[in-house]
Amino acid sequence: MSTDQIAPEREQQQHARPLPSAAPRGRILPRLVGRAPAPAPGTVLHSVSGATAVMLVLVAIGAALHEPVLIPPLAASAAIVHSVPGLPLAQPRSVIAGHLLCAAVGYAGLGAFGSSPWVAAVAAGLSLAVMTLARTPHSPACATAVVIVLRTPDPRTFVPLLAGAALLVVFAGCALSRARRTGTRYPQYWW
Repeated sequence: MSTDQIAPEREQQQHARPLPSAAPRGRILPRLVGRAPAPAPGTVLHSVSGATAVMLVLVAIGAALHEPVLIPPLAASAAIVHSVPGLPLAQPRSVIAGHLLCAAVGYAGLGAFGSSPWVAAVAAGLSLAVMTLARTPHSPACATAVVIVLRTPDPRTFVPLLAGAALLVVFAGCALSRARRTGTRYPQYWW
């Protein structure tokens, strides 16, 4: 190899970043955690216990009424209400009205086109549009429309159960917010 070829290689090596052989532990953890803010002490335990309690009550009600299909969308709702109570999509207006509007879209799609994954997908998209227009953003409610199209629950039992379950999620969020001395108060607004 000539000296003309060796010089550019050395120059490239000098400008290249050296690979860390063993990065110190103090530099790895911050990179894994990222820039997301850390939760306040006790917040995680408080949020998890509140959301779990609400879900256990919903499972008991669903089992008693033979309607366990509420669990997926309302589990996501409970997670939002209890972990990020200050967001607009966690407010009572969005939780309750969002689920009821999406139920209406789901039943409309089911009535017009029947039960299929294609109808469920369109119902989810239309639900998002309806919630956006109604200023009730609540992404878990889109799953309510999907559940209705795919599982075809009886609206006479499902809709009251859905409304009651959404109210339960909201009231549990209120109660747990009041039980906490610090943190974001829930709700920020009702309507």
